[in-house]
Amino acid sequence: MYTKRTNIVLEDKLINEAKKLTSLKTKKEVVELALRELVSRLKRKKLLTGRHKGLWEGNLSDLR
Repeated sequence: MYTKRTNIVLEDKLINEAKKLTSLKTKKEVVELALRELVSRLKRKKLLTGRHKGLWEGNLSDLR
């Protein structure tokens, strides 16, 4: 896994709330969790809206 150092401005209130809700200790952990959750959610959304090609080809009526 590659990492990259970056500087970002974060809202303290939001970070502190996320730390309390998740029991995470650092801002880095909170940001990484948020990014993982965002990517996961967007991948699921993409699959559900049918914008991802090549996963399944067939006739849904045949399955019913």
